[in-house]
Parts: sequence; C-alpha cells; structure tokens
Amino acid sequence: MLAGLFSSPVADAAGALPVQKGTVVFRQASKSFGDNVVLKAIDLQVAAGEVVAVCGPSGSGKSTLIRLINQLENLTSGEIFVDGQPTSQLTDRKLRELRRHVGFVFQQFNLYAHLTALENITLALRHIHGKSAAEAQQIALALLVRVGLQEKAQHYPAQLSGGQQQRVAIARTLAADPHIILFDEPTSALDPEMIGEVLQVMKSLAHSGITLIVVTHEMQFAREIADRVIFIDGGEILEQAAPADFFTAPQHPRAQRFLQKVLNPLHADNKEL
Repeated sequence: MLAGLFSSPVADAAGALPVQKGTVVFRQASKSFGDNVVLKAIDLQVAAGEVVAVCGPSGSGKSTLIRLINQLENLTSGEIFVDGQPTSQLTDRKLRELRRHVGFVFQQFNLYAHLTALENITLALRHIHGKSAAEAQQIALALLVRVGLQEKAQHYPAQLSGGQQQRVAIARTLAADPHIILFDEPTSALDPEMIGEVLQVMKSLAHSGITLIVVTHEMQFAREIADRVIFIDGGEILEQAAPADFFTAPQHPRAQRFLQKVLNPLHADNKEL
C-alpha cells in the first residue's frame, strides 16, 4: 500500500501554527528572463487538497507559475512556501525531497522508450525511493490499475496511445506518493478522442487529498472539477473565482474576452487574445 502523507501537519516557516501538507503560498513571487518580466509580484494561496485550474492565453506566464513551485524555474524575487517552508534556496537533498512530494506532469510524457510501462514506474521506486524489486512491482501494478492500464503493464511506450502514455506518466508521478501534483497542460499533445481518458484519471485524483494545480485549456475540467479558477494574463493574476462565478459572470474585461474566444469562437470578436 502507498503511505498516506496527505493529512500530517508540519510547522510553518516561523515554527508557529501547524500547516497542512499540500499548501502552496506565493508571496510577491516574480520571474524575469533578462528584460522580459514573465510574472509580476504574484500573491496566491492554495489550500491543502484544493483543485486549482490556471487559465489564460498563451504566453501569459501560467506554465512558469507552476514550474517555480518545484524549482524547474528559479524565482527572480519573492518567495514560494510549500507546506509552510520557503523553497527558493533549497539545493541538493532538500530540493530532491521537495520534488519527491511535489509531482509534475508535463505536456510531453517523458517516458523511457526502452522500458515497459511497469518498468517506467518501478525505476524510480527502486533506485530513488529504495524499494525492493517485489515491493516496487506491487506498487506499480496497483498504480496501473488506478489509471486503468493494468493490461498494458508489459507494453512499451511506442505500443501505447498518447492518452495511455500520459496515464502511465501520471502513475509514475503517483509512485512517489506526492501531496501536490502540478499539471502543465497535460492534454495539449493528445488527439481529441484521447483527452477524455486522461481527464477522467485527473478527476479521480481530485478531492482525494492531493492538491492539484492544473494549467489547462480544458474549460470543461476547469468548470466541473476545479474548486477555483485562476486567470492570468501579462504575468499577473487578473481574476480568481469559483468556477460557477468565473464562467457565468467573469469580472475582469480581459477574462470576459478570453472566455468569449474559447467558449464561443465562431461568435468572438476580432480583438487579440
């Protein structure tokens, strides 16, 4: 069985009140690439177990936002706290520990082509998490069942559809027993008919105790599964609201234009996204 890490409290950065595992806090977090300011003084709090959909036009900074959480990108200024602990200065073992508990699912599946679906999952379990071969296989098989791919355990990535590969990638992320999972447009590389099978797996993870932060263009997922929608443009959070409010009565004019474009493309105006 996978160990349950989702409900244990940890001390916050000041050693005061306990913080629930799975919390993420941005405090004046900024990111620049040279003279290009990608994110501007972001303040954001994500509660443990919350499902947050991050939406916005291409180039708005939404992918950079989540890549900062586990230091796939480094902050230019400000701080990000995970479970109450500052993360910007973590290195080596402590950074690896952060990434163990903060999983990341990429647009591309990043599976090892020469390994089976089962082996793609057991590799890290054995060589990073110290599991025996038998224990790693037991965990991996249970995870393949969880994502609906138990019959594909001995298949190589080339023998799997894009949707199946992404589900293996999600299972591999779950193998570390993360309490936060970051998704960077996980369905953007898939054919339309394969998107649903990945979204169904993500739906099964929602409200299971794992915090999900999902950068997505899938408005149905944001509307039906998310607890909150974050709308970003120009490196700033322009609006955040419950899905029912965001999709029926967006407040910011930029969010209104964005939704008009993505929900009613044939009737949208010609203003640039």
